[in-house]
Amino acid sequence: MSRRHRRGTAGPFVVALLAGCATSPPPAAEPVVPAPQPPVQGKAEPAPVTPIPVPPVVIVQPPPQTQTQIVVPPVNEEDQQALALLADLQRYATDNGDDVKRELASANQTFNRTRSDVSRIRLAVLLTLPAAGPPDDARALSLLEPMVGKGAGTSSLKQIATVVYAQIAERTRSVRDEQKKTAAAQEKLDALRAVERSLLLERSRNAGGAGGGGGGGGTGR
Repeated sequence: MSRRHRRGTAGPFVVALLAGCATSPPPAAEPVVPAPQPPVQGKAEPAPVTPIPVPPVVIVQPPPQTQTQIVVPPVNEEDQQALALLADLQRYATDNGDDVKRELASANQTFNRTRSDVSRIRLAVLLTLPAAGPPDDARALSLLEPMVGKGAGTSSLKQIATVVYAQIAERTRSVRDEQKKTAAAQEKLDALRAVERSLLLERSRNAGGAGGGGGGGGTGR
């Protein structure tokens, strides 16, 4: 068989084969089997959480502010007089002599008219001030004794009178002690002077007697 005859014989067969290949369906794809997964280990369940009770929030409202009123107790008349008297007594300590003397004269007149507790204390203090003249402690004590000798009490004027009386009495006692000491020293001094005069007189006598005896002896020779 010639080469040309082979071509003619094989041509239809090839065409038919190609046609068959063209019309035949493609082979079905194999199903994909998923790979086996490792067994999933069971997860531990979380422990139950007990909720903490929350106390209710109580909002306390502050009480309404009220204006505080300060109640000042009334000052009675005697306390007012005591305060005014203390101010005057402090002023007397710094006044000059002329002013204190005028105050003393005015206090004497006021006491003779009223004889009140305030006038007693005022006059008693002025009588003890050296700027007003020689202190008269005895009269000052006699003015205050009626107030100090009264029954128990804590009035303001009585407290002032008690303090002033104690100060004057202490000064009077000190002056009296000093006077006693001075008198005792003066007595000792007078006694020493008397002894001295006696010794001088005795010495003078002895000297006169010795001189007279010497003169008589000389005449005899």
